[in-house]
Amino acid sequence: YLEQGLLVSDAKKLREKYFATIQFKLDVISLIPTDFLYFYLGLEYPEIRLNRLARISRMFEFFSRTETRTNYPNIFRISNLVMYIVIIIHWNACVYFSISKAIGFGADTWVYPNVSIPEFSRLARKYVYSLYWSTLTLTTIGETPPPVEDSEYFFVVADFLVGVLIFATIVGNVGSMISNMNAARAEFQSRIDAIKQYMHFRKVSKDLEKRVIKWFDYLWTNKKAVDEREVLKYLPDKLRAEIAINVHLDTLKKVRIFADCEAGLLIELVLKLRPQVYSPGDYICRKGDIGREMYIIKEGKLAVVADDGITQFVVLSDGSYFGEISILNIKGSKAGNRRTANIKSIGYSDLFCLSKDDLMEALTEYPDAKAMLEEKGKQILMKDGLLDLDIAQLGADPKDMEEKVTRLDMAIDLLQTKFARLLAEYNSTQQKLKERVTRVENKIKQSGMQLEYSELIDTEAPSETEESKK
Repeated sequence: YLEQGLLVSDAKKLREKYFATIQFKLDVISLIPTDFLYFYLGLEYPEIRLNRLARISRMFEFFSRTETRTNYPNIFRISNLVMYIVIIIHWNACVYFSISKAIGFGADTWVYPNVSIPEFSRLARKYVYSLYWSTLTLTTIGETPPPVEDSEYFFVVADFLVGVLIFATIVGNVGSMISNMNAARAEFQSRIDAIKQYMHFRKVSKDLEKRVIKWFDYLWTNKKAVDEREVLKYLPDKLRAEIAINVHLDTLKKVRIFADCEAGLLIELVLKLRPQVYSPGDYICRKGDIGREMYIIKEGKLAVVADDGITQFVVLSDGSYFGEISILNIKGSKAGNRRTANIKSIGYSDLFCLSKDDLMEALTEYPDAKAMLEEKGKQILMKDGLLDLDIAQLGADPKDMEEKVTRLDMAIDLLQTKFARLLAEYNSTQQKLKERVTRVENKIKQSGMQLEYSELIDTEAPSETEESKK
């Protein structure tokens, strides 16, 4: 058990906790050696072992814990349900056989036939016959011999009611389980249908429509249709960060400029990586485009192609990356923040995307890491001959200052909006308070007038009585 969120493993505490629970008493009852009664009563009384059922809550506890830990919960639930059905039918068969034994085997057409007949004296036949009768009665899908005595009628009526209630519940659970198993597929299919209707309404070309449908098929076939952020949003930040580190950190460390960064920055960046999937022939970027993101190839192949889109200069594969220099916006770069090549997806490609805004947002808390990244970027540009040293040694770039001013303006606008909202809420609250105070004052005035009126009546009443006496 847990004590203040910590798992208790001390034997003494566990023993004291266990002895204080009801489950301990039930376990003691279930361990009573009633089997010794077989020496006195014989083997024909299995009812003496019913005390073993006192531990049935252990089975439900096991099912509950296993369901939360298994990787296949739907399969486990269905297997669990089938087991419940078999157990209920088995128990009902045992009760039927016990009632037949109490009334007398072969006493009428409803009870189990006379065991003196060799065909019905075998243990296998006794169990199979009772199980068959129980299955037909509880599922109400077959005909059984009608009851004769009143006790038989009561038992059959109770069986019918139990069968209707239990199996209606079971059928409903099976339906909900099947719908839950197909929930992801149904949601995915609804998205495809919505896009199909949109493309049909907008008269999109058949070729493009086929590409879109194939892209969706690839996502579903390779189990990439799940939105990671949507799935992990219910976890606390710490666990979400640990999962992201476990999945993406090694990929991020492959990028040269991030190789020696401190762990805190890498954790920030890992949480901002966004997976993207590209179809065959899709351009990830074109020469001259403004670079707002960098990409890391998780799976697939990309080609650096000429302007004609056919001639391939080099092929990038798993673990490769590009665009890391453009998002740093290094002063003196001859390429600026423009793309210097056309990069095209050969097949279906899975990439991780890190936007410039996300990187800059993370670097605001790590100024030393920002300076180190810019220095690494300059070294890479110098090695490739793409850095203008004269410009790099100048002061702050006016464009950078303009960007900062723009960001400040946006921040001020956001603050003004929030302040206006707070002011409106304050005015509304103040108006409501004034109305409540006015209502309270009116009530006080009314109660004061009533008190004065009652006092007047009280003073006038004695004077009238005195005058009447005179």
